Amino acid sequence: MGMLCAVSFNRYGRLYYLDPGEFRPQVGDRVLVPTDDGPEVAECVWAAQWVTEDTDGFPRLVGLAGDDDLRRDEALRRRKAEAKVAAKRLIRSHGLPMKVVAVDHVLGSAESGGERSTVYFTAPHRVDFRSLVRDLGATLHCRVELRQLSARDSARVQGGIGSCGRDLCCATFLTDFEPVTIRMAKDQDLPLNPLRISGACGRLMCCLKYEHPLYQRFQETAPAVGSRVSTPEGDGRVVGHSVPRDAVTVRLDADGSRCSCSRASVCAPRQAHDQHYTP
Repeated sequence: MGMLCAVSFNRYGRLYYLDPGEFRPQVGDRVLVPTDDGPEVAECVWAAQWVTEDTDGFPRLVGLAGDDDLRRDEALRRRKAEAKVAAKRLIRSHGLPMKVVAVDHVLGSAESGGERSTVYFTAPHRVDFRSLVRDLGATLHCRVELRQLSARDSARVQGGIGSCGRDLCCATFLTDFEPVTIRMAKDQDLPLNPLRISGACGRLMCCLKYEHPLYQRFQETAPAVGSRVSTPEGDGRVVGHSVPRDAVTVRLDADGSRCSCSRASVCAPRQAHDQHYTP
């Protein structure tokens, strides 16, 4: 058991959880977060509080950001904006089929290799950007790296709103992209219209895998559509499933009406169990 707080480097961006140590940041406070390139300024979006999980493996908060840290962060943001504008302008002048997604800039010292900018872009295929790197380096007066992103990575970096009306999962809490297949949509009886099951990245929505195990377990135990079952209201035939409610829809033989029954009430093994053990 320990304390955790959550911070974000960008508004509505990915959350990072840290051990606050002796500090007690409140929501909206600017804090210093340890990174590979040294402490960086982030905003606290979840105040430090006690949690039941083990917090030994979480990084430790460096401290609260001071005036010098905030001025450095503002200079860093200006450099990122300048690098993004320069990259877009030079891409147009070189006629390259590239789209700048984001820019990361490090205000390093001479001992650490100096300043460097990393430009993230998307492109329909591999691009020869050697001349672009040279021109960018001469314009920004620092070392420049270009990295091509996939469609999913591009959506994660840019962020956005999904069809559910919430921030994209990949831009907030997902850390890894697990495989998503069309079989998951079929098992959940979703329309196979690409516009309905595709996310902002144009690929299958990551959330298709969230409830898929529930549908698999339901299909393993529930009677199939078309099978005959006995319900508390009489015998009938299964005509539909309702996985979220853990129920099946049955058309009764007596009058043709339909009733919704819990999966357990029409499951043959459960009925056999109740007949054996119920006095």
